[in-house]
Amino acid sequence: MNWAASSSDSWDGETAIILAHGAGHGMNSPFMTYFHQELARRGYLSVKFDFEYMEQKRGFPDPQPKLQARYRGVIEGIRRAYAPRRIVIGGKSMGGRVASYIASDVEDARGLVFLGYPLHPPGKPGQLRDEHLYPLQIPMLFISGTKDTFAGRELMGRVVMRLGDRATMVWIEGGDHSFKKGRGGTDSLPEAAEAIDSWIRSGL
Repeated sequence: MNWAASSSDSWDGETAIILAHGAGHGMNSPFMTYFHQELARRGYLSVKFDFEYMEQKRGFPDPQPKLQARYRGVIEGIRRAYAPRRIVIGGKSMGGRVASYIASDVEDARGLVFLGYPLHPPGKPGQLRDEHLYPLQIPMLFISGTKDTFAGRELMGRVVMRLGDRATMVWIEGGDHSFKKGRGGTDSLPEAAEAIDSWIRSGL
């Protein structure tokens, strides 16, 4: 199983953050590598991993049961190897969606982080992927670009409002599905990392 865990000397055994990659790029993409390194620098045990299809260089994601089984396997491996006192799970796009499906079964999961939640397919706002979120009783952090074609701002706002105080919404102004702004590709990854850190330290 292909996963990597990093931490700084300041990690106190408290919080592990496990983030899964999106559908098109694996754990070593610049996006995932940034969050992996930055969250470790900020004092967390930072974990990234590849789903099996990516590990085997297949072009299309595995079915949900297989994706979910891999995520659960990584969580169990981190428990055995590091014994963190609490775990935050989530990921980019598809990876965050997978985490949301297993969150209710992960007893020590204290929060969900969505880096560009894929609320609907691009151009298909009628195909929402939100109903499974409402029964969840753990804090959720949604970070989305205001120009994300996978999550219309008004629709995402309705979801967050329905979730109430369980949900925190952070908008990246002008950002796309990967938080990039404009043709020049200027990203807002530091802004997103700061949002995750602040959300956890504010009393998660």
